[in-house]
Amino acid sequence: MKILSFLIASASSIVYLACMMMSQLDKLKRIQNLPLVMRWVKEQAAILMPDRVHLCDGSENEFKSICDTLVDEGRLTKLNSSLRPNSYLARSDPSDVARVEKQTYICSRNEIDAGPTNNWMEPHKMKEILHPLMKGAMRGRTMYIIPYCMGPLGSAFSKIGLEITDSPFVVANMKIMSRMGLPVLDELQANDEFVKGVHTVGAPLEHKENDVAWPCNPNKYIVHFPEEESIYSYGSGYGGNALLGKKCFALRIASSLGRNEGWLAEHMLIVGVTNPEGEKKYFAAAFPSACGKTNLAMLEPKLPGWKVETVGDDIAWMRPGDDGRLYAVNPENGFFGVAPGTSYTSNPNAMKCMEENSLFTNVALTDDGDVWWEGMTKEKPKHLIDWRGDDWTPESSKPAAHPNSRFTVPISQCPTKDPMWEHPDGVPIDAILFGGRRQSNVPLVCEAFDWTHGTFMGTNISSEQTAAAEGKLGSLRHDPFAMLPFCGYNMGDYFDHWLSMEKKLTNPPKIYTVNWFRKDASGNFLWPGFGDNIRVLKWVFDRVNGVASAADSPIGLIPRSTGLDLPEGFKKESYDELFRIDPKSWLAEMQESRNYFKSFTRFPSRLTEQMDKTEARLNQVLKAKGQ
Repeated sequence: MKILSFLIASASSIVYLACMMMSQLDKLKRIQNLPLVMRWVKEQAAILMPDRVHLCDGSENEFKSICDTLVDEGRLTKLNSSLRPNSYLARSDPSDVARVEKQTYICSRNEIDAGPTNNWMEPHKMKEILHPLMKGAMRGRTMYIIPYCMGPLGSAFSKIGLEITDSPFVVANMKIMSRMGLPVLDELQANDEFVKGVHTVGAPLEHKENDVAWPCNPNKYIVHFPEEESIYSYGSGYGGNALLGKKCFALRIASSLGRNEGWLAEHMLIVGVTNPEGEKKYFAAAFPSACGKTNLAMLEPKLPGWKVETVGDDIAWMRPGDDGRLYAVNPENGFFGVAPGTSYTSNPNAMKCMEENSLFTNVALTDDGDVWWEGMTKEKPKHLIDWRGDDWTPESSKPAAHPNSRFTVPISQCPTKDPMWEHPDGVPIDAILFGGRRQSNVPLVCEAFDWTHGTFMGTNISSEQTAAAEGKLGSLRHDPFAMLPFCGYNMGDYFDHWLSMEKKLTNPPKIYTVNWFRKDASGNFLWPGFGDNIRVLKWVFDRVNGVASAADSPIGLIPRSTGLDLPEGFKKESYDELFRIDPKSWLAEMQESRNYFKSFTRFPSRLTEQMDKTEARLNQVLKAKGQ
């Protein structure tokens, strides 16, 4: 392989930019025509001091070369090509397995702009911490420059970023998760701004020492500077800590951009729902973790003639259209899913997605060179190599796969992908669903009275603690809009931004809450869930069309007793319990919400009024009952 090297002179060092194969001169020309990119690359190279600099072209050859090199170095395991073609397994350091929320910062200029739900530090003080850490952090390593686009190339929705990283595994993942490579540079004009991201594992190779399989640093920082539209990540090679296009850009930075530019960046799936007559509508839905988000995104309906297709499973960028409707794109190009619990029974479409061209992290390795995790099959294999690289048998006390183990796969491989999944104009959103994991109180489905009430519903999303280790059993874990870890600015302002969108939408989506997890007195789930959730989507679909009736309740509109197309044999007492609204319990919940929102700065008065109105309706019901 021929390599053309040319020099980039910087203030304190000279580094080599390696451009490979037939596109060497083309690479040089493209980046030299972008002075803002060149200046930034030089600045970062001078600080990070890599041995080599590589501009990523996003090609399949580049992806294969990176993965093959990692295999040769013992840092990746190539899976059995006859069982899982072109797929690889990585094992992380045991200290680097998930997001590090305690070390994630929003460094806005003013503390109040970050709000009480984010960690904050004055930008200049944070930079005083970061600069010594970043100085020489890439010695002995290659600095990869990743041009990437969140959203379809050429779309008015889309935003361009550049990530600098010293992790080739990050490059491989970003190839799947974003539109990455030289075509992105063609979208940039000479003086166009872009979101800047610097990532380092924080493990320089000072004296040609041997590298480890998963370099990282116990000292970790994930830092966002929203006014500068920049991200700095130090010490972690894992997931959203390192793939800066994902939560860092697509939610934290993008939510701030959306507030400034009049659109929404949301932790939401997007699906297309088609009825037996061929009519189609698009729904967006926000769920905290462990609430059935991925299963809904790839739903296999149990109602004959109905079809659900996937636009995205995690993030939605939504903006008003000229026709007064809300349009959405999925800014991502792949799925970065949690493996444990995923099976051909629980989510067959997710399993089909990862049958080839996939990256796996921290799952177990079978003796025939395939992957396995808890919940994947009814019977456990007799022997595995677990996520730590140790022998494992069914008698082992530790899980074979880490609970947060992941798969990275292209959306293009999803059997339920929607034909419009990367349309540059997005898809029109007809309904927005908010869901938590609630054993009681919250009905199966409830429609908001209007946009303001729907926004109030979104602020109140919560799940009940299910184990004493997580906190007080039965207490609520709040996650407004499922955005608590991902909102890049003050959440009070975020709520207000949602309220303000109503003025831009003459035909806004209807808003709903859903709850698949309500239980009876014996602790059994009342609703079958999974494929039967299409029955709830059907009612929402028909409500949007104005052909399904609803009954008033103190908390919103709910289906009448004959309104849902129920599974055969579904008991009336189960239905009644699914929709039972206890005024006293709801008044206690409203008081709990008031207490929770006391910590929020800039909490909109219109949402306080919604709490007042809800309490008044609940008290009215009690008064009518003579209680």
